[in-house]
Amino acid sequence: MIRFLLVYLTVYSLAHGYVFHKLVKAFAPGKIALIGSVLFMAVMLAAPILVRIAEQKGFETGARILSYAGFSWMGLLFLVVILMGAVDIIGWTLGQAEAVALFQPARDWITPRQGIVIQMLLVLAIYGYGLFEANDIRLERVEIVSPKIPASPGRIRIVQISDVHLGLIVREGRLKRILAKVEEAHPDILVSTGDLVDGQLNHITREATLLAGITPPLGKFAVTGNHEFYAGLQNSLDLTSQSGFTMLRQQGIGVGGVTLVGVDDHALSGRGTQTGQSRERDILLAQPADSFTVLLKHRPDIDPGSLGHFDLQLSGHTHKGQIFPFNLLTWLSFPYKAGHLTRLDGGLLYVSCGSGTWGPPIRILAPPEVTIIDLIHGDSK
Repeated sequence: MIRFLLVYLTVYSLAHGYVFHKLVKAFAPGKIALIGSVLFMAVMLAAPILVRIAEQKGFETGARILSYAGFSWMGLLFLVVILMGAVDIIGWTLGQAEAVALFQPARDWITPRQGIVIQMLLVLAIYGYGLFEANDIRLERVEIVSPKIPASPGRIRIVQISDVHLGLIVREGRLKRILAKVEEAHPDILVSTGDLVDGQLNHITREATLLAGITPPLGKFAVTGNHEFYAGLQNSLDLTSQSGFTMLRQQGIGVGGVTLVGVDDHALSGRGTQTGQSRERDILLAQPADSFTVLLKHRPDIDPGSLGHFDLQLSGHTHKGQIFPFNLLTWLSFPYKAGHLTRLDGGLLYVSCGSGTWGPPIRILAPPEVTIIDLIHGDSK
């Protein structure tokens, strides 16, 4: 957590400093405006930390207001940095081309101030689209044919939600839209692959009631994500249970002729430890070899020792970057394409793009999804 805070404060401070420098250069504000801008940016820089403190102290209304303000600003700031950075790179490239006399670019067609205003208007338009995309929840469909699926009934429909992040921002309204898609899919089994909750779990009992109203015939199952740990493990487990889910923690269970195996997130089980990897492999080895095995695991990392011992891994965590081009950064850590079925050595992997949002309440080129996985009896070839 200390490392995370140091990285967060460093990166976020640099982003604020870059934008502040560009604005001062373009607008040359007076002393009062400068002081006001510095104070505003300081509050926004500290907002995510202040939100958690307010949550812990029970100041929910203040925490929600500050959360919306702080995370909306975070989304706007990142978009501004990306756009301004792109403009600066293009300008530098043109300058280098001019230096070697490749061509003479047009000069002074707009002033620096006009350029910044245009960029700001474009960012606001992109942010507005991001709000729309975040609420445009899609049904994605995956079909897998295997002789391990029972001939009767011949098809088992698993519906996956992931990274809902119930908390201060994702509340009853967003959850109703997610659950409407779940009901539209008519699942036999509903699974949550982690981060069902976000931070503190104050006053979200209505959301638990909504989740409890979904009752697939073969049940509902969930695994922990890293945010279940951040929100307080026992509180998260209690809310997940109240929502009607059976939490699978380092265990397998037979359901409708297939096997579901759930493992804890690395935040709980010890990231990258040989012990954690061995336990996952041992749990899988303990399951019936002739049963179609679905591994529920929050992060889309693959334990080499587990390959060949599961048929399908369902994961989430990455949000597909949530805001383009951050998908390029998530790909460096988890090089599996979200929203697509990936063939592994002896199994398959599907990484959900996520159903909710974390931090800024927007998505750009990473639409949220509820995933239908149809397991069909037949020749896998």
